[in-house]
Amino acid sequence: MPQQYYSVDQVAELLDLHVRTVRSYVRDGKLKATRIGKQYRVTRADLEAFLGRPVSPPTATGGHAEVSAIVQVDAIDREATMRLTNTVIAVATGRPRDGERLRVETVYDEERANLKIIFVGGLTGTAELLRVIDTLVDESR
Repeated sequence: MPQQYYSVDQVAELLDLHVRTVRSYVRDGKLKATRIGKQYRVTRADLEAFLGRPVSPPTATGGHAEVSAIVQVDAIDREATMRLTNTVIAVATGRPRDGERLRVETVYDEERANLKIIFVGGLTGTAELLRVIDTLVDESR
């Protein structure tokens, strides 16, 4: 049987704890976890050892897919950056899509006149956000 891994977010949801609390348990060594890239994964066996009881697997609500992306916009001034950034953040946080969380960060390098938009989220929300960015960048050119 393949080993089942949980993300820190999934462990927090299963235990009804805040994600920061779970990360603190991992950092303090109270909850054994494996670091994969920049994220921790907790095996089912380690979670059960931590709890001292068997863990009920999360209810299956269908598959889950997530996108991590960086969009780089070159030759953009500060004013256009502010407009684009504000619109993107408004779209990302404005209306949740079926529980989809969309996280967005932006970095502007004024010397190079380049904007990077970093986002992580579900497929539908990400696709919508990419369309918005494409439209706004086309309009500003």
